[in-house]
This record gives sequence, C-alpha cells and structure tokens, in this order.
Amino acid sequence: MEAQFEWREEYNTGVDTIDKEHQRLFKIINKLFRFREEEKDSQWTCQEGIKYFKGHAAKHFADEEAYMASIGYEGLEDHQRIHRSFREHTLPALEQELERTAYAPDAVEHFLGVCAGWLIGHTLTEDQAITGKRTSSWESLLPGEELAAMKKVIIQLLFDMFRLESQVISDAYSGEKFGKGVYYRLVYGGKKEDQRQEVLLVFEEKLLINTVGRIMGLQTNKLDSMLIHAARYTARQFVARLMEHFPNMKDYELKEENLLSYEQFQKLFEREQMQVSLLFNTGGAGYFSYCVIAPHLLENGVGTPIEQENALTEVEQYLMKREEQAEAEEENPKLRILVVDDSMTIRHSMKQLLEKEYDVALAESGVAAIRTITLNRPDLVLLDYEMPVCDGKQTLQMLRSEKSFSDIPVIFLTGRDDPEIVKALLSLKPAGYLLKYLKPAEIKEKIDAFLAKKAGKKA
Repeated sequence: MEAQFEWREEYNTGVDTIDKEHQRLFKIINKLFRFREEEKDSQWTCQEGIKYFKGHAAKHFADEEAYMASIGYEGLEDHQRIHRSFREHTLPALEQELERTAYAPDAVEHFLGVCAGWLIGHTLTEDQAITGKRTSSWESLLPGEELAAMKKVIIQLLFDMFRLESQVISDAYSGEKFGKGVYYRLVYGGKKEDQRQEVLLVFEEKLLINTVGRIMGLQTNKLDSMLIHAARYTARQFVARLMEHFPNMKDYELKEENLLSYEQFQKLFEREQMQVSLLFNTGGAGYFSYCVIAPHLLENGVGTPIEQENALTEVEQYLMKREEQAEAEEENPKLRILVVDDSMTIRHSMKQLLEKEYDVALAESGVAAIRTITLNRPDLVLLDYEMPVCDGKQTLQMLRSEKSFSDIPVIFLTGRDDPEIVKALLSLKPAGYLLKYLKPAEIKEKIDAFLAKKAGKKA
C-alpha cells in the first residue's frame, strides 16, 4: 500500500508561518512513507528521518507557541499541554517500540500511523482554533443543555475536520450493529477518584476509509494497521476538542484506550447505562456513534455551582479552606525546590522523592522555569542540562541576568558523565550537578546535604 499525504485547502489557518511549517511536516511524513518502502538501509533511513521529524516538530511547536503568545491567544496553555504530551509521551513510546523491535515493519507502520493521525487531528482542530476558525460558530451553545450542545459540537467538528455534512438520527442509540464497524473505547479520569468517564466511538469501516484514509492518500478499500493507528489518534484529538467545550469535562486526562470487538461493545451496552448515546449519519461516507458512560455527571459532585442562593456560603467555605491551608503551611514551613526537566517521568519521580520534606514545583522548560520562579521563588533549582529549545545553559544565563534571581542556587541534572559534559557543566559554575542514574536515595541524600549546608551558612 502506498500512502501519500496531500495538503488540502482546509488545512490552512491563514497564518503564513504556521501553514508553511505544517506543509513541511506533511512532506517529512511523506518521506518517511517512502523510506518504509525501501529495503536498502531502511532502518538507518527511518532512524534519520524520525530524528529529523522530531527535531522539526519541536522547533515548530516552539515557534507556534511563540506566535500564540504574541497575539494573546487564550488557548495557549491547552495547546502547550497537547504539544508537550506528544513530545514527551507519544514520540518516546513509539521510539522505544521501534528500537525494541529493530524497526520491524509493524512498528514502523505503527509509528507512521500515529504521527499521521496526530497531525491530521491537531491540524484540523487545535491549529485551526488559533485563528478562531473552529470556535466562532459554537459561541452560542447554551449551558445546561448539554446533550443538545454536544450534538451541535459533534456536527460542527465532523464538518470542520472532514467536511462531512452530518445529522443525528438517534439520541438513544442502543448499540445496534451498522455495517462493518470499528469499536474504540477511551477511558478518562478527573482530579477525583470517582471522576471517570468512558467514551465509546463506533465508526463504520468505510467512514474511516473515506475520511482519515482519504486525507492520508491511501488507495485502498480495506482497513490496515496504519489506518487504524491514524484513526485512533485522530479520534483522540476529536474527543479532546469536544471535551474542551464542556466545563465539567475539560480537566479530564486519558487513562486507557481499547479497540473492542462488537461482542465486547455489546456487553458494555448491556452492563452500563449510557449518559450520552448518539448516532450520526454522514451521508454516503458512513455512520458514526458517540457514546459516554459517566454516571457522576448526573450528580452535583463535580463541584457545586455558585448561584445567587448559595453564593455567600460557597465563598465563605472557599476562604475558610484557604485560611486553613495557609495556617498549616505557616506551622510547618518547607524549603521550596523547583525541578526543571522536559521529561515528565523525571519531573514526577523527583517530586515523589522530595515532596514529603520539601515544597516541590515542576517546570517542563526553561521558559516555564523563569515564569515559575517569578511567581514563587524557590530555595533551590534542579535544572536539566539537555532540554530542547531553551537548554539548561541558556536557562541559567537568563537567571543570572536578572539581579533578583542571580543568587538562587542551581544544581544541574544530567544523564551523562563523560568528561566533555562534566567540563561544560562546571564551566558554568553551578552550585553542583547530579547524575540522573544515581539511586533515588543517593540523589535525596545529596540534596539534603546541600540544603542543610546552605541553611548552616545562613545561620
């Protein structure tokens, strides 16, 4: 099967720099499609192509975020989170799979399908939203009419992403089989343990071929692994975009996903009560169903709405909780440590290691670190030396250029101990450096000793 990304007019945002970068990313994916077909040195070419794709994507993300910041785009934080997730979780996981399987054909297809699906979904939803092209027609959605609002958003999204004119043919779909179907389950968790919702998406097979397959330029009438992978990531972008329009869903994170057989899907319908169960006809392209299992959404446990009748009580309770928290912090003050690392795994493992004794803040980049330090000055910064865009050296230079930050001690985190790196680290005159591969107990012991010594000097 030969795949070829085709740039289409609907991908244009109207921002020349962003559109050119999108086209370039599409071209890189097309090159990777071609590399996949080549037998000679295919592993090496894929490795080099993937490195290039990663580097270019990281630069594009930084440029795109800088543009959004320059125009005061309200969705900047959400956009950064999506970029970060793709950069820190999706790509590393795919790379590990490629290395583990020695670039087996299935692993390469998985990588390309995921990247293609992510690009399709992100370009047609989040990137279009930068210029307001994808939200203006949704501004009149009424709060309190969630089901009606959801129908409108889904219909709009299907048009925006795939130029499909669709209509709801049932708002009480009961799991009937339609044509050859693909059954996809996404499980999301909220901030509280009882906040959980399952999204079940059903695609008629020909719908995937007519939408995601068409965008990828696949000349086939059958599903294959690459198309399924692309469809998964396009579907995830679709659901994420939909959830942004509903306050009680906005902070949910994806915890699990499954591809189901029809029998498994049917059992879910028999066992669970659906809170949303919509069936759409997209004309000749195929049928599509969107179902949600989230019993807690029927309750008021997500957070009590502040209305005129309860406003005084709610505000009073809120202030009381804040006061209690402030008193607790005053009685047991903790030294503040800021961990700066582009790896979420490293950030959270450091937090778990230190949070019992220290107040630990996290930042995923040098720029985020400066912002965090401005808002909440730490007693120590643990700074990753090798980060994309703004590395440890540049971050340290920025800190030292600001008089009020110049005396904050900085200890570099690094995964390498070769002489060249150590020499480069020490030439910057940090307070010290820590090797990431040390045992957690050793890392904590060194941090404890440093802060104890620092406190002793002050005393």
